[in-house]
Amino acid sequence: MNERQPKNPLHGVTLEQIMNILVADYGWDKLGKYIKIRCFTSNPSVQSSLKFLRKTPWAREKVEKLYLASQKRAKKRK
Repeated sequence: MNERQPKNPLHGVTLEQIMNILVADYGWDKLGKYIKIRCFTSNPSVQSSLKFLRKTPWAREKVEKLYLASQKRAKKRK
């Protein structure tokens, strides 16, 4: 289970870290516009979002894709 994944950009990054970064970068309003799920638009919190995302693979995939895109943009700005 402790396999190395050198080419996986999500390796070692928790879902909670991803959410905290996205909320800091975009805020809940923009997150709700980019990914239309209720936990981002109706009384949002990191904890409620984590609970939903852990149960809903399609939503988690969208969050991970947005995170990867934001990291790619951040690298280009440097």
